[in-house]
Amino acid sequence: MTGDKPSHNSAARNGGSGSAGRLEIDAPVVADGPALYRITRDSGVLDVNSSYSYLLWCRDFAQTSAVARVDGEVVGFVTGFIRPDASDTIVVWQIAVDASQRGGGVAGKLLSHLLDRVVPRGVRYLETTITPDNTASIKLFSALARDRGAELVSSELFTAELFPDAHLGEDLYRIGPFAAAPAAAGGA
Repeated sequence: MTGDKPSHNSAARNGGSGSAGRLEIDAPVVADGPALYRITRDSGVLDVNSSYSYLLWCRDFAQTSAVARVDGEVVGFVTGFIRPDASDTIVVWQIAVDASQRGGGVAGKLLSHLLDRVVPRGVRYLETTITPDNTASIKLFSALARDRGAELVSSELFTAELFPDAHLGEDLYRIGPFAAAPAAAGGA
């Protein structure tokens, strides 16, 4: 069910250089779509999808995505989906943090939150694509693999020649397997 009001069930102290409010991370709601579009557009580096696609993403892929909020305002997001032909794999489509919050670990917290939500549902691997010049993303996903004790394998996926516009190639980063969530203690 999608709604207009976000629910906040994960909170951490804000480590960003901007607002001193609390950082809260949860699944997106449809009303977050415009903020995802704005953050992507303002990043200056991400491929900007249509504003309509961000609304759909917040509706149809909310369970495999997350937003970070400070004082109720969206300051970052990660969008993902379960691969149709690999139900144990989440694909991270985009991750972005507002300029006011960069450098405070928000992106890593978003990824950790997302994995904490999907691993209990059987996800064992994360895939994403990164252009070879995007050192920040390479460092982010390398740190995620290290922190989760998982293997990271990278390989060429889409060469620059495949893109009809001026676009660098995209390398595939596959991380995993992630340990299955431990069974609840006690019996029924």
